[in-house]
Amino acid sequence: MPQGQPTVVPNDGLTTRQRRNRPLVFVHTGTGKGKSTAAFGLALRAWNQGWPVGVFQFVKSAKWKVGEERALKVLGETGEGGTVAWHKMGEGWSWVQRDIESSEEAAREGWEQVKRDLAAESYKLYVLDEFAYPMHWGWIDTDEVIDVLRNRPGTQHVVITGRNAPEKLVDFADLVTDMTKVKHPMDAGQKGQRGIEW
Repeated sequence: MPQGQPTVVPNDGLTTRQRRNRPLVFVHTGTGKGKSTAAFGLALRAWNQGWPVGVFQFVKSAKWKVGEERALKVLGETGEGGTVAWHKMGEGWSWVQRDIESSEEAAREGWEQVKRDLAAESYKLYVLDEFAYPMHWGWIDTDEVIDVLRNRPGTQHVVITGRNAPEKLVDFADLVTDMTKVKHPMDAGQKGQRGIEW
């Protein structure tokens, strides 16, 4: 385990062990590629620790086949690590908003399911993939999300991905990574390819 020294030791009454094991909220945002990929990497670590993992995919089409989905589902079924549940909430693409009304409804239903699972402590790690979009678009109230996450029981970790994460969420989160695009093949007209984008 890394032995880095914290720059500040909070006066919060917690022991070092209690503070180390505190449940975290992660936000992966920004215009660069890799937000979901980093979250799925975290899911692999959680699976390896034997944690139950819940993935909630917002916005992306339920028909879209994601490579990480298959890999994590197969791993979850081996019985060697934690279980993995994969929930597809979205009906449209984050880049091209098609049927906005049904996508908004699906996102809200997805958030209601996440709230139920948090209350029941169903998972130890929640990956809320592309969840920044419904908050950015005003479909889901950011203040409510923060309140639910602040008051979640147990030791449940939550990672939220997506561009344009609301500033309030960024301020609230424990770990925030802003993926900045420097260069991408799509800038030169190359479409996404199998094994790289999916």
